[in-house]
Amino acid sequence: MPHGKPAGVPCVQLTVDFRCRIFGRPERPAFCGGLQPSADMCGAKRDDAIVWLAALEAQTAPG
Repeated sequence: MPHGKPAGVPCVQLTVDFRCRIFGRPERPAFCGGLQPSADMCGAKRDDAIVWLAALEAQTAPG
């Protein structure tokens, strides 16, 4: 997404099983590689991570 990814819009590289099509490839945006998961972010299960990511999307959405 050359102009960035708007909040609430899935990344165009996200597959139906929630995997990144360009993981580990040089064209992967620096932002994606810089996002370092932590126990707080991931929680105990996938749903916990989704809630955390949704909150991050809401916090960074344009006003």
